[in-house]
Amino acid sequence: MIDIWFLEFGIRDLVEVLIIAAVLYFLYKWIRGTFAIQAAIGLIFIIIINAIVGALGLTTINFILRRILDVGVLAVFIIFQPEIRKLLYSLGQNTNFDRFFVRSNSDTVIDEVIDAVKKMSHSQTGALIVFARSSTLQDLIDVGVQLDARVDSSLLQTIFNKHTPLHDGAVVIRNDRIVAASCYLPISQNPNISSVFGTRHRAAVGITETNSVFVVVISEETGRISVARNGSLTSGLTIQKLRDKMQDTLGKQKIKDEEMAFSSQSELNMG
Repeated sequence: MIDIWFLEFGIRDLVEVLIIAAVLYFLYKWIRGTFAIQAAIGLIFIIIINAIVGALGLTTINFILRRILDVGVLAVFIIFQPEIRKLLYSLGQNTNFDRFFVRSNSDTVIDEVIDAVKKMSHSQTGALIVFARSSTLQDLIDVGVQLDARVDSSLLQTIFNKHTPLHDGAVVIRNDRIVAASCYLPISQNPNISSVFGTRHRAAVGITETNSVFVVVISEETGRISVARNGSLTSGLTIQKLRDKMQDTLGKQKIKDEEMAFSSQSELNMG
């Protein structure tokens, strides 16, 4: 316990201060850049005026301001109903508490792909794996062999085995599912791509030039691991480097997909 003048400040008080500070910080981040910040400032101004009026003993004005504040709280919930609903939706979708007990689908998908890539790289099995955002690449999926299967290391190795009919072309993973195999991608005509890279790598770059996708490539000749994104190719990755890139890229991609899904649902509800 610490005595500060006439106040006693203990560990419990410190914890409460930290919690309140954290809540206020995240609340500010949430409303920053929106017109909600001006409304919040307005409410704080009324609260300050009300405190001054109360200290001066102006009971009638104090009564009026208190009634305004009572209505103001209700008005906040009405005016910012879409934002509050979005916040609650985000909390429900992105909570981290369940990660202590169960792993997310994205983590499982990354583990399965990493395991498959490691084994195929060692055996020099050529592979082309495309991670697509929700509702994208449907034209390529339609002309491929549609699967709708759980992402599994053994299944990926089987698909890309050169003795199977599906090994040519790409596997497309969307919404944490293998949606299609043997999908043929457009070949990049970029003259800056090194001549050491063949058709598989040019196809990986080609699909990223026109679509927001993430592609993993394994060379059949060398077993070298590469990734393509935004029209560029990064080659010679270690397994750990590949994992880092997948976690960073696919995590952001999932957040964008959830935001788009929420926006679409909100528009339908408003309609």
